[in-house]
Amino acid sequence: MKTVRSDWSRTLLVCAKCSKKLGGGFGAGGKKPLAKVLRKRLGVKAGRKAPIGIVEVQCLKVCPRGAVTVVDSADSRHWQIVRAGAPLDAVIAGLGLDAAEPDVSAQVQHDSATLEA
Repeated sequence: MKTVRSDWSRTLLVCAKCSKKLGGGFGAGGKKPLAKVLRKRLGVKAGRKAPIGIVEVQCLKVCPRGAVTVVDSADSRHWQIVRAGAPLDAVIAGLGLDAAEPDVSAQVQHDSATLEA
């Protein structure tokens, strides 16, 4: 079996079906999926070289009304239900990403500097 290295320190699984039912539900106009809004706010690109992984998965079988289900690998025993239109700063803090945010941006800057060299 072959393995592939990843720079992810943690992973967020975001239910794509919940996001689709809401028509997005997040961002300025309330039309963007939570995963995309989180990636943009945290400055994280998709892919295995990002400092954290934010992955949309098909369905987590919770299906809350007017919300999106999120599973954080750092606390996988407690799934989060994020209401549509919730302030993004509150979502980030609730997921414990506010403490990780400086590390995320520092890692992204480091990766950019490495690519330029």
